[in-house]
Amino acid sequence: MQIRVVSARPWEVSADLLVIPLSGEPAFADELGEIDRRSGGELRTLHGLGELRTKAYCAALGAPGELPVGRLMTVWAGKAETFDRETARRVAASAIRRLAGRSADSVAIWLGPLTKGLGGEEIAAAEQAARGVVEGGFEPKTIYREDSDAAPPKLDELILVASPGSPEAPLRAAAERGRIIGEGANIARRLANRSGNDVTPVVLAEEACAIAEAHGLACDVIDEHRAAELGMGMFLAVGKGSDNPPRMIVLRSGDEGAKDSLGRRLALIGKGVCFDSGGISIKPAAHMEEMKMDKTGACTVIAAIATVSRLAPGLPLIAVAPAVENMPGSHSSRPGDIVRALNGQWVDIINTDAEGRLILGDAMTYAEQLGATHLVDVATLTGAVARALGNMVSGAFANPDPWWDEVAAAASRAGERFWRLPLVPDYAPEMESVYGDLVNSGAAEGSLVRSGMFLDRFHTVPWAHLDIAGTAYYTKRYPFAARGACGVAHATLVELALAGRA
Repeated sequence: MQIRVVSARPWEVSADLLVIPLSGEPAFADELGEIDRRSGGELRTLHGLGELRTKAYCAALGAPGELPVGRLMTVWAGKAETFDRETARRVAASAIRRLAGRSADSVAIWLGPLTKGLGGEEIAAAEQAARGVVEGGFEPKTIYREDSDAAPPKLDELILVASPGSPEAPLRAAAERGRIIGEGANIARRLANRSGNDVTPVVLAEEACAIAEAHGLACDVIDEHRAAELGMGMFLAVGKGSDNPPRMIVLRSGDEGAKDSLGRRLALIGKGVCFDSGGISIKPAAHMEEMKMDKTGACTVIAAIATVSRLAPGLPLIAVAPAVENMPGSHSSRPGDIVRALNGQWVDIINTDAEGRLILGDAMTYAEQLGATHLVDVATLTGAVARALGNMVSGAFANPDPWWDEVAAAASRAGERFWRLPLVPDYAPEMESVYGDLVNSGAAEGSLVRSGMFLDRFHTVPWAHLDIAGTAYYTKRYPFAARGACGVAHATLVELALAGRA
C-alpha cells in the first residue's frame, strides 16, 4: 500500500472513497457544508435519516454527487469532548473494515476533523490514521484461509488529505511511522490468534528467530536442559507437564552491553503460555479455547522489538519471552510443590493456574542478568483485572514512581489506556510461605494486587507490569476490529523504547 499525503481541500482529491470523520453534532458549515453542497445534499440527507450520529465508529456510505470520488463514507467518532488518539485510530480502522466484501483500490481520509479532535496535532492525526487503516485491515480468518468475505480489501493507495499549505514531508513520515507500528501490531495479532496445536513453545521460538533474522536481531533460545543448568526453577515447573517442551526466547538489538541515549538497557518481558489448561488446578471447560491467547504477551514483545528495529535500527533493546504449555499430566507440578527461582527464592506453588507470574519472575531475573537496567512485562496475567477494568482498559503496577511516569507517557503517545494499581505492603505477610519464601497464590480478595506484589519480588531495577488479561483480545467484533487479538500494548512498548533514541 502506497501512502500519499496531499495538502488540499477534501473535494479536490480523486479516490474510490472519501472518508469524512465526524464527532459531536455535525455542523454543515465551512468545509463540511461545502462537501454537502457538492454531493447534492447527501450529508444532510444521511443526517436526516439518523446515519451520521449513531453508535460510535459506525460508518455510512453516501453518493458523491459532483465530488471526484466513487463514494462518500462518514464515520461518527462519538462525543467531541472524548476524542483522543485512540479515537482517531479507530475512525480509520472502522472505515477500512466497513469495506469488507467490497473492492476499493484507493481511499482518501480527510485529516481535518481528526486534527481538530486532537487539538491541532496534524502529525498525530496522520500517524493514527495510517496505523488505523493497517490495523483495521487485519482479519484473523485469513490466517488459515487465503480469502474471506470478512476481510477488508487490500488498498493500492491511502491518501491522507491535509490542510492546504501543510508541509507534506513530515506528515508523510508520520504516516509511515504509523504504518510500521500497525504492521508490528498485526504480527503480534497473527501469532496470538494461531491455535495451540499450531503454535507450541518450540514453534513460537522458531517464529521469533525467523522474525529476528528478518529484522537484524540476535536470537537465543534456551531449552529445558540449559534452563535447568541456569536454575530457572519456576519457569521449568510450569512447562514440565506438557509433551511440548518449554523455551525461553531472547531477542536482542544493539551492541552487547550498549545503552540508549537515556542510559537504559530496556528489557521487554512477555508471558508466553501457548496454551493454559490451568495444570493440576484445571480451569472450567467454558471458554478454555480462549487460553491459546495466553501467549499474547510474548507475541507482543517479539513484535515490538522487531518494530523498534525498523524505526531505530541498532537501538539497544532486549525482549525475553518465556514460552510454555501449562498442562495436567504425570509430570505436572502439584499444588504444594516448592521450587527454587532463578533469583534464589523458594516459591510454594499453591495454585498451578497462577503460572504466569512464575515464568515471568525467572524471565525478569534473567533479563537483569543480561544487563537490563529497566523492565516492562506484559501479560494476560489475571482474570481479576478484567473484572475490575473491563476489556478497554489494561491494569498496571510499577516500582518506582518515576519509571511509571515514563511508561504512562509512552502509553499516552501510543493512544492506549492503562490504569495503575497500588502495591500494598500490608498484604505482604499473607504471601509468606510456611515452608518457603512466598506463595504464588492466595485468597480471592486482593488477588490482583498480590499478583503485582509477587512480581515485585523479582527485580532490582525499575520495573512496570502491564496486565492485559482483559484487553488482549476481543470476544466479539467491533466496527474497528475483528474478534480476536487486538495488539494492545505493542505501541506503548515501541514508544517507550523509542524514547531512548538519540
